[in-house]
Amino acid sequence: MHRWPARLRATISGPPPIRAGLSWMQGTSSFAVERRGLSWMQGAVATVAALLLLLTVMPAAQAAPATDPAVAEPSPAGEYVLQAADMDAAQAAVVEAGGEVLAALPTVAVVTAGLPAGAADDLRADPAVVAVAPNAPLQLLGWDGKESRKDRTGEMSKIRGTVTKAVEVWRSGFDGSGIDVALIDSGVVPVNGLRAPGRLLNGPDLSFESQSDALRHLDTFGHGTHMAGIIAGRDDAVTSVTQPRSERHFMGVAPGARIVSLKVADANGATDVSQVIAAIDWVVQHRNADGLNIRVLNLSFGTDSAQDYRIDPLSYAVEVAWRHGIVVVVAAGNDGNGYPLRNPAHDPFVIAVGAADAQGTNGTDDDSISKFSNCGTASRSVDIVAPGKSIVSLGAPGSAAWQQHPDAIVDDRFMKGSGTSQAAAIMSGAAALVLDQRPHATPDQVKALLMQSAAPIPGASVRCQGAGLVDVAAAMTAPMPLLTQTHLPSSGLGSLDAARGSAHVVDGDVVLAGEQDIFGQAWDAAAWTHLSLNGASWNGGSWNGSIWTGASWNGASWSGASWSGASWSGASWNSASWSGRSWNGASWNGGSWSGRSWSGASWSTGVWLSVR
Repeated sequence: MHRWPARLRATISGPPPIRAGLSWMQGTSSFAVERRGLSWMQGAVATVAALLLLLTVMPAAQAAPATDPAVAEPSPAGEYVLQAADMDAAQAAVVEAGGEVLAALPTVAVVTAGLPAGAADDLRADPAVVAVAPNAPLQLLGWDGKESRKDRTGEMSKIRGTVTKAVEVWRSGFDGSGIDVALIDSGVVPVNGLRAPGRLLNGPDLSFESQSDALRHLDTFGHGTHMAGIIAGRDDAVTSVTQPRSERHFMGVAPGARIVSLKVADANGATDVSQVIAAIDWVVQHRNADGLNIRVLNLSFGTDSAQDYRIDPLSYAVEVAWRHGIVVVVAAGNDGNGYPLRNPAHDPFVIAVGAADAQGTNGTDDDSISKFSNCGTASRSVDIVAPGKSIVSLGAPGSAAWQQHPDAIVDDRFMKGSGTSQAAAIMSGAAALVLDQRPHATPDQVKALLMQSAAPIPGASVRCQGAGLVDVAAAMTAPMPLLTQTHLPSSGLGSLDAARGSAHVVDGDVVLAGEQDIFGQAWDAAAWTHLSLNGASWNGGSWNGSIWTGASWNGASWSGASWSGASWSGASWNSASWSGRSWNGASWNGGSWSGRSWSGASWSTGVWLSVR
C-alpha cells in the first residue's frame, strides 16, 4: 500500500472503516507515495464524498479483527466522518453527544463532525449512524524514511539478477521478444527506456482525458509508466540485453517485450469498473490484430468488492481474456495480510500476486511477506509473490506523482514505490519470458510453471506467499505441465455496481452508482457477456453500443500525442461528458492505483518511498 496525497478529488477505495490506512491499482492498483501523513481538504464537498468510501460498511469477510471492547481505549477527541442512515437524526446525535456538525452532504449521506473523547464510540451504536471513522492525518505504512533511503534492493538490476534470475533467461536467448503485454493503467509516457521504436504501442485511451489532444495516452498520474518500466523497460542505448556493461542501464524483467498501453485513469487516478472492463474487452478483441501478439495482461488494479467471482462482471471479463490465451496477472491488493484478495484477483483463474519484502538485503533467504500485501482467505489466497517493496522504475516527469512526491524521485528519472502493483508488474515480465521460450503454452500452463518453480519463503504462511517467490530461471527448465484449471467459471450476470465495491466515480455530489456504465447507459449483463465472449463488444470506436469519441485505436505508437515534460497541474478533461456529466473521481486497487484509489475500480497500490 502507500500513502495518499494530501488533496484527493477521487473517491477512495480503502480498508474497513476503522483501519488506519488507505489503499490505491488500487488492483489491486494502488500506487501512492509514502508520506508522514494525510491531511484532508477541510470543508471540500469532493473530499467529504470521498470519505464516504472509507465509511462504507464492508462485508464480514473483509472486516478487520475486532478490538475487545472490554480493553479498548475510548476514541480520542477530534474530527470524524460519519455515514448516516438518517441525516437529520445523525446530526442530532452528534449535537447530543457534545459534538459539532462541520459539514453535511445529504446526497451521499455523509456528515463530518468535531467530537469529544469517547463520543465516536457512542455514535457507532446509534441506529442513525452506519459507521464512524477519524478524519485525521493517516499513516498507511509505518516504514522508516531512513530505512527506505538505505534500501537498494528494489533496483531493477537486483530484481532481474539475484531475485527473479531473469538475466539467466536472457543469456539463454529469451528476453520477451515477440510478446506483447497489455497494460491497463494510467497511460505511459515514452521516456528513455520506453521510447525506442517498437517499445510501446497505444491502444484506446478510455480515460476521462481521452478527449484532450494534449493529454491523450499520456500518463498524467505516473503509475502506468512505472509499471511499464518494470515489465519491459529498456534504455535507448541498449541494443542487446547481453551486451557488455548492459547491467549499467535500466532494463525491466522482459526488456524484449512490447507494451500495449490502454489508459483508463486520469491525473487523479480516476476511473470506473466499466472503463476497465471495456479495456479488457478491447485487449481480447484486438489481441492478434494488426501485428499484435498480446499474450499477457497486467492489472495492477482491483476493487474491494466481495461479490462472488462466479457472477461478477469484472471477473468474467478477465476470464474471457484467459480463455482466449492471455495470461492475466493481477495485484492481490494492499490492505494488509489479514484481508481477502481484491477483485478480480479473487478469481481463481488469474495469477494473483502478493508482495515480498527483501528486508534490505540482496539475498532471498531472509525475505518475508510485505505487511501491506493482501493474503486472501482459506478458499482463495495468493498464488505467488514477487518483490514489492521500494521498487525503482521509470518515472513520468510532470505527472501528479512526480510533482506531489519529490522525495520518491531517484536520479531525476526514476521513482521508488512499493505495493502489489509493482509485484504484479514483475510477474507480468516473468510471464512474457516464459511465453518467449514456450509460445504455445496456455495461460493455465504458464501459471503452473511459475508456481511449480517458485521458491518457498521460510516462515511465511502458504496463504500469504502461495507457491513462494518467483524464480523465472527455474520455470524455464521445468517440464511443461499438462494442466487445466477446473474452477467454476463466472457467468458475469451479477451486479456491475457490486463489482465497484465501496468506491464510485463522483462529479461534485453526483455519484456514478447502480447498474449503469460510464456513459450512463443501463447495464445489460446478459447482452454484454455474450458480446464479450464472442469478441464483439467493440465495434470501431464504440463499446457495448456507446461511442468513445477520440479514443479509437489507430495502431500507431504514441498516436501523435506530444510530450514536453511540462507540468500537468491545472490540466483537466473538460471538453466532453459521459451521459451529460464529466465524472472526475474514482480509484485504483492496491486497493487502488498506487498513490490513488481505483475502485469504482481500484488499482493495486504502491508506496512511493522517500529516497533522499
